[in-house]
Amino acid sequence: MARNLHNHNHSNKPRRLYQVWKGSNRFFCGGRLIFGPDVASLFLSTILVASPAIAFCVKVYSKIKKDDDTGRFPVLIVGLILTALDLLFLFLTSARDPGIVPRNTRPPEFDEAFEMNTPSMEWVNGRTPHLKLPRTKDVIVNGHTVKVKYCDTCLLYRPPRASHCSICNNCVQRFDHHCPWVGQCIGIRNYRFFYMFISTSTILCLYVFAFSWVNILEKGHKIWKAMSEDVLSVILVVYCFIAVWFVGGLSVFHFYLMCTNQTTYENFRYRYDKKENPYNQGMLRNIRDVFFSKIPPSMNNFRSFVEEDDHMVVGSLTPNLGEGTVGSKEKIDIEMGSKLEENNYSLPEILRNLDFDNLEDSLKMEERGRPAFDPLSLVEQDEKVSVQICIDGDGAAESEHKPTTGHGMRDSERSSNVDGVGKSVQSSTGGDETNAVEKADEVSDSSQNPEPVLKV
Repeated sequence: MARNLHNHNHSNKPRRLYQVWKGSNRFFCGGRLIFGPDVASLFLSTILVASPAIAFCVKVYSKIKKDDDTGRFPVLIVGLILTALDLLFLFLTSARDPGIVPRNTRPPEFDEAFEMNTPSMEWVNGRTPHLKLPRTKDVIVNGHTVKVKYCDTCLLYRPPRASHCSICNNCVQRFDHHCPWVGQCIGIRNYRFFYMFISTSTILCLYVFAFSWVNILEKGHKIWKAMSEDVLSVILVVYCFIAVWFVGGLSVFHFYLMCTNQTTYENFRYRYDKKENPYNQGMLRNIRDVFFSKIPPSMNNFRSFVEEDDHMVVGSLTPNLGEGTVGSKEKIDIEMGSKLEENNYSLPEILRNLDFDNLEDSLKMEERGRPAFDPLSLVEQDEKVSVQICIDGDGAAESEHKPTTGHGMRDSERSSNVDGVGKSVQSSTGGDETNAVEKADEVSDSSQNPEPVLKV
């Protein structure tokens, strides 16, 4: 018993946020470093950057020692600085929060969801009614109306320029793209480091390419003979020539995006060249916002202690947004209905009084080929009941032969008030209702033995 109590207390012990995080991120150093799920690609990028740069620096250093040429020390120092900066920017891009928007543990409040939209009541496949919430919401940005989408995973309306990364499984502020080379999303908090990484890589490629050609030409021989004597410099020239097209083209493209205040996602999806960009503030202010503005703090403290239950997102809490089919077990939440009533969105009275369990059973019966609604099922009990229609001079009366209960009361008397059956008997008879009722009372009071009971 003591062991079970210990295990129960251990299971309820608060854990840190990064330990219960629902995204696909990888955390290191106790949640201080956050990477994407493809963090292994970071090691590949590190090798692709560091290997040729270190080989170049070793080549220059050996040449200094061999020829006692101290004039090459600046070349070596600049090469080492560019290599260190490039790796530093790569690490800063990959190991920090790109601007992840915290998830909600429950859908937004209805007054917030319906702030600028009106909900509607719908029936899906003739089944349980549900509320159709708006898929988008209008937000004013710099005098322009921008639509923000609802995220079914994070249970929130995304901030402007935010998007959900399918790889990291998070909504990211000012989402640019997910870079497989750094293994991280590129967002508002690491975009400047990403651009400095690719631009420094471009400069480093050009630097190594140029001085590798210098090492080849210093041989004083014909070009082919000099290249055969310095194979390492030839490999560096070819490698940097190929790499510069990639990182150089990427640097030019992102410089254009930066000057026009666009993201890669917006450029490919919205094409602001053909319509006005609500975020463009002019080239100088756009560049200043990227490099000289304060980086917003992270919206998540991944090392904070939280209750694990508070961050368990239940799929059934997601409001229906008009897409998908309502399950057979999904029912109207009465508390939700009262909450809507407070916000002037009350459910109709007929919907509140419906018994959805019986409706569900009738639908199942209908699927098996039986009628969905049988009036006689309302008066059937556990015992068998036989019904006779006796026609006399005054009209027709319905007679049930059924054993009495312990107190002389018959189950048929309790079922005789069913409106549907009563009305059908009334319509088929034209006799005197009062005589029929008096006969029923006389028979009920006369004896304890089972007697036919006349009902209307």
